Amino acid sequence: YENNHEKHGLNLLKLIRKIGSGTFGIIYKAIDYKTRKLYTIKKAKINLKETFKEISILIKVESIYVVKYLCIWVIDTDICIQMQLCSTDLKSILDVKPQVFGRQSGQVMGLVEYFISCEIYRQILQCVQYLHELNAPVIHRHLKPDNILIARRVRKGRFIKLCDFELASMERVTNTKHTGLVGTLGYMAPESKLYRKYSTKSDVCSLAIIANEFSNLLDMYCGKNILDLNVIEY
Repeated sequence: YENNHEKHGLNLLKLIRKIGSGTFGIIYKAIDYKTRKLYTIKKAKINLKETFKEISILIKVESIYVVKYLCIWVIDTDICIQMQLCSTDLKSILDVKPQVFGRQSGQVMGLVEYFISCEIYRQILQCVQYLHELNAPVIHRHLKPDNILIARRVRKGRFIKLCDFELASMERVTNTKHTGLVGTLGYMAPESKLYRKYSTKSDVCSLAIIANEFSNLLDMYCGKNILDLNVIEY
């Protein structure tokens, strides 16, 4: 990203500023010089072959449930992904939600906060259900509040979208189970932490942990010590 812009094909994108970073790369807010539209550009050093394969499939997905992956290209050893820009993420919402509704941490939610939380979580469930019901079901494997985004515009009553599909895997029609330690430890299913077989049900476990964060009333065991975990049999 020398000189603060990146040229790919016929598009000329200018990086405006860095808006985030994590294990899998740096995220920038960018503008298309030609159309003046705003986008997110993610630059990462990861397994190029595997990532290119999985994201190439997701680029073809046109859905209100996931952040639109518009383009993917490689520069040297980095993979660059052009995506739809969203306004914020669920983590930011959860961080300020108690203060906004005048609730102390650990207190029971009032009715207004409760119903708003239910609507947000309902939309999250629909997003994951969409991935799991694709012709080749997608296991997200990295569900957490940071990867659940709030769209800039409400579309058909929806404002929740999923992102960060670098770890996602396609569950083949043979129903093959996958193995490997992937994702953020605190949101991972026990079988994933122990390198056991995982499936779409592993995403369901992550959803349960996320649900608890809406109220923080339960002290959920998130497996900080992998050796103490027992595998849950579904």
